Amino acid sequence: MFAALRERNYRLWASGQIVSLIGTWMQRVAQDWLVLTLSNGNALAVGIVMALQFGPTLVLSVWGGVLADRYDKRRILIMTQLAMAASGLVLGVLDVGGVVALWHVYLLAFAMGCASAIDAPVRQSFTIEMVGKDLLSNAIALNSMTFNLARIVGPAISGVLITLVGTGWVFLINVVSFACVIAALVWMDVSKLNVVEHAAKAGGQIRAGFRYVWERADLRVLLATVFMVSTFGLNFPISLAVLARNSFGRGADAYGLLSTTLAIGTLAGATIAARRTGPAQLGVFLGAATAFGALEMAVGFMPSYPLVAIALIPTGAAVLTFTTSAMNILQMSVPSDMRGRVMGIYMLCFLGGTPLGSPLLGQLADITSPRAPLVVGGAISLVAALVGGAFLRRLHRLPERPAR
Repeated sequence: MFAALRERNYRLWASGQIVSLIGTWMQRVAQDWLVLTLSNGNALAVGIVMALQFGPTLVLSVWGGVLADRYDKRRILIMTQLAMAASGLVLGVLDVGGVVALWHVYLLAFAMGCASAIDAPVRQSFTIEMVGKDLLSNAIALNSMTFNLARIVGPAISGVLITLVGTGWVFLINVVSFACVIAALVWMDVSKLNVVEHAAKAGGQIRAGFRYVWERADLRVLLATVFMVSTFGLNFPISLAVLARNSFGRGADAYGLLSTTLAIGTLAGATIAARRTGPAQLGVFLGAATAFGALEMAVGFMPSYPLVAIALIPTGAAVLTFTTSAMNILQMSVPSDMRGRVMGIYMLCFLGGTPLGSPLLGQLADITSPRAPLVVGGAISLVAALVGGAFLRRLHRLPERPAR
């Protein structure tokens, strides 16, 4: 289950990531709550800040993939982590100083989004260099466990701290947490990293990445499904914050608890995934997407806060299975000198639709009901999974093109 932890470099990475990710989730909850406070509970404002934070993915994620294919991923990650820490520091100082305004949050969310857009494909494609191909599937599952353990701990801590000391100090704590992952990257034994083939510096490499994906029908359909589910279904930062505040009349601690129950489900799914070996099957990907759409709709119809919290647990498990299986299929089926660009395109599909989906769903919540983003997002996800499945069943399985 923990085979990838035998590698020292990966142990350093995982330990640094867990601390940093707890801080990141603390900041996400605090940022959502700060925006709701500054905007007097406006869901559209939360959608706008999400659009600004994830919007840079539309332009920069594929460039990040090009950088990952060309250059030293470890050094790039150190720089992106420093940039994200700087954005958090400025926001924390403004908030603690009592001078923060909504436009400050918008601007700094955009700055952090630029760094994150480059960081994501580099980080994802760096995993194989730490553990090698044989342990890649296990490492991807452990990455998900780390991420979702942080999703359990971070929101719960953040909800309490917001109540006790305010959102500003949460941002400053997150800045300190970045030091752990930066230290892990610095302390890695570079000689023990697995050597992978780098792409030579040349023109047209972004076009080459898109052409590679387009020429593989299986990847086209998989990524289109990921785009639809991520754009409209994975809207929990908007839905849960507005649901807790506007539907149930509760505070930041209640929002944090809903995020935590969702994460409990994803952690359970990650634990199961870590026990599996071999690449994910397309049937698992399609089944998880279908289950997620149905479960998210069910969450939207739950009549009480406790029932919403309970229903989020299996929903979280479906989310984890969906994202992990997609990541596994992509990383195991592309050559090493193309992996960064393919992961950049994946992040473009996974996050790039947020600037479209978040404002629309936020406006939908304001006009109709805070439950509407969950019901509509779940329905769109379910339809996308069924349509994607109709195409993918005709392809049967990914072609046998093992990564080099």
